[in-house]
Amino acid sequence: MTSTPQPARHPTTAPHRGASRHSAPSSRLDPDIAARLKRSADGLVPAIAQQYDTGEVLMLGWMDDEALHRTLTTGRCTYWSRSRQEYWVKGDTSGHFQWVRSVALDCDADTVLVKVDQVGAACHTGARTCFDADVLLKEAEDADSGVPAADQ
Repeated sequence: MTSTPQPARHPTTAPHRGASRHSAPSSRLDPDIAARLKRSADGLVPAIAQQYDTGEVLMLGWMDDEALHRTLTTGRCTYWSRSRQEYWVKGDTSGHFQWVRSVALDCDADTVLVKVDQVGAACHTGARTCFDADVLLKEAEDADSGVPAADQ
């Protein structure tokens, strides 16, 4: 009996709560951490990179279990490219490294916050942050209360 070849897919851990159809038991991520993660249908979690000393939000990338493992063990941010379907380490081609200072899960365990020491630009456009090009709402102080208009 012959078997039908299976399509190639990126490596993540064995299925866990919220795991994807792309899961395979090949990640080296600590099983206790892997069990807590709630992943998208593609087996990914959003990873927010934030400058550790200023709180500046730098970028959003995507991590699967293996990318998170590499980030935790190398001290450099590793992401999964959804368009190229491959891992990439921030700074390997640009020289704009993200040195990891801390990594935390949010309260729902579906987003990772990576506090980094960013060297150079975080955005692929060459900007310091990916979040300064198209401001949709600018904070305006209310003259009477001192509370930003968006919070009233």
